[in-house]
Amino acid sequence: VQLQESGPGLVKPSQTLSLTCTVSGASITTAGYWWMWIRQPPGKGLEYMGLIAYSGGTEYNPSLESRTSISRVTSKNQITLQLTSVTAEDTAVYYCLLWGGSWGQGTQVTVSS
Repeated sequence: VQLQESGPGLVKPSQTLSLTCTVSGASITTAGYWWMWIRQPPGKGLEYMGLIAYSGGTEYNPSLESRTSISRVTSKNQITLQLTSVTAEDTAVYYCLLWGGSWGQGTQVTVSS
């Protein structure tokens, strides 16, 4: 399974960050597959953001839940992430991954005016 993140590398404060993870090698609706978003701010550890299950069910990190939305486009085999009201603290490398499996290479997102 291969995953590739894409989206804008620069987002202005207070705007919405939108990223797409394109999956190849497996269907995102395969039973038992859970697709996650994780991020790593500069100089800090990995932070779990949330996941979407093969069934479409979602779960979020409580600390980010009010600003985070994870969804999917099954026709394109894609997982999407939206993070609203971003600040400089949301600057990070964002990864999508298959739980227990492959990771994307990550995409750098910088929040700056």
